[in-house]
Amino acid sequence: MIFTQFLYKNMQIFRDTTHFPVLPYVVLSSGSFDGIHLGHQQILKRLVQIAKENKGQSVIITFFPHPRLFFGQEVSLLNTLEEKIILLDKIGIDYLLILPFDKELANYTAEEFIQKIYIETTHTKKLVIGYDHHFGKGREGNFTFLAKNITQYPFQIEEIPAKDIDNIAISSTKIRKALLSGDTKTACLYLGRPYSLKGKVIQGDKLGRKLGFPTANLEIAEAYKLIPKEGVYAVEVFWKTNKYEGMLHIGRRPTLQKQNDLRIEVHLLNFEQEIYDEYLELHFIDFIRENIKFENLEQLTQQLAEDKIICIKQLETYKNSNKK
Repeated sequence: MIFTQFLYKNMQIFRDTTHFPVLPYVVLSSGSFDGIHLGHQQILKRLVQIAKENKGQSVIITFFPHPRLFFGQEVSLLNTLEEKIILLDKIGIDYLLILPFDKELANYTAEEFIQKIYIETTHTKKLVIGYDHHFGKGREGNFTFLAKNITQYPFQIEEIPAKDIDNIAISSTKIRKALLSGDTKTACLYLGRPYSLKGKVIQGDKLGRKLGFPTANLEIAEAYKLIPKEGVYAVEVFWKTNKYEGMLHIGRRPTLQKQNDLRIEVHLLNFEQEIYDEYLELHFIDFIRENIKFENLEQLTQQLAEDKIICIKQLETYKNSNKK
């Protein structure tokens, strides 16, 4: 493994098990934590709390690439690695160990993972895991496995129950399904924040400008990042330290039959600057409509004007609801 360690804002990040420091009191949790949703946040906040009570250190172990990607399964992820790091740092995690998920790690039995990672690498004193957490080859390790063998380990264990909203257990899978159906409100409810997408502004064909709705066309670098359902959305747009309101289109431009590539293009309201090669972060606030094939560009322009009115109303409603 190549040693990489650097200080983020508050959290120290390691990608090498051999260089992870020996800490006096490690409170640890491990997993993919895709989305850092409210269920994950429940675990992470408990982790930080226990560490503070014991004057110890909160430690998270996660994996890159995601195990499902390593095994060739089709999955779109809610977080890029960079986004996950930022979210963990905000919660107050002290140390993050990112394990490269490779053939060697994939073949660790649950017992080997406990011995090599929890005991020999991190010297864990307390392990906090979610109710559905599994680890080791064949996903054999879980809370029941740990509880049966707890006398063999030099650490305590604590299980965190499911986080429910309206009697529905939150999961990354349910959030993915919500986004792929255009249900941004449910995704926001489960995440505890709007779903976000970050991309680089690239050159387009400037059709939006000709129609009176100039757009920034985004290129998403991470192929594994989940792109929500095709359609039109009301979004908040962050550029550098500034926030703007925007109308987003995700789709293949059905009105222009020759253009079938997926595009992510956002029209920023009350904005006229050229921002090619800059990065924008989109926060999905609400779904406006499905993609429609129009007979001509005049009909498309008329629909965009109507969409903009709806978009402004939805963004205003969202802004007012957050003031309460």
